[in-house]
Amino acid sequence: MKAFHRLYFNDVFDKQLRVNWLGVEVIKYPTDLVVYQEIIHEIRPDLIVETGTHHGGSAMFFASILDLVGRGEVISIDVNSRNNLPHHPRITYLVGSSTSDDVVAEVAGRAEGLETVLVTLDSSHTKQHVAQEIDIYHRFVTKGSYLIVEDTKLNGHPVFTRYEPDVGEGPMEAVMEFLAKDRTFQVDRSRERFFLTSNPSGFLLKIA
Repeated sequence: MKAFHRLYFNDVFDKQLRVNWLGVEVIKYPTDLVVYQEIIHEIRPDLIVETGTHHGGSAMFFASILDLVGRGEVISIDVNSRNNLPHHPRITYLVGSSTSDDVVAEVAGRAEGLETVLVTLDSSHTKQHVAQEIDIYHRFVTKGSYLIVEDTKLNGHPVFTRYEPDVGEGPMEAVMEFLAKDRTFQVDRSRERFFLTSNPSGFLLKIA
């Protein structure tokens, strides 16, 4: 399975097989998009916080599924200001570092008092940045919801990317370090049942 994942990522997904949602590129595996819609349907979040907007495809996907379940909003955060991001009444785009005081304060204000908050981290993939994001954003996740750390597959778990070949330790190592000291989250392996996922050990369910 690891060999297939490496083949899929390097020879197919990373070069030619990107997913579009309503005409907008979504840089996620199709199997993970299925899992996301399952989670959104099950927990019906009031708020989804996403770090790493890119083209806005995943924010648009989340908003579309929220439309179907009839509730919820999306905050999508990126350090870069981009033109032509998809518009949707459920999406708010924030420009700035996901770890900056201003951005974190805005998210905290929007998340306060909500019943269900889901967080997905998909910005810079260095261990230092992901660990900082986890430290900040895990407190917004409500019990029974998820902190989803994207791209834990990197640094040989099991793939390497030609775009960041020298990134070294990254999301997986940040997750393992976090779980070693925090017992309020656990890896939900049921979200990996399709075998091909960008987020091995990255679907973190808040249990307490």
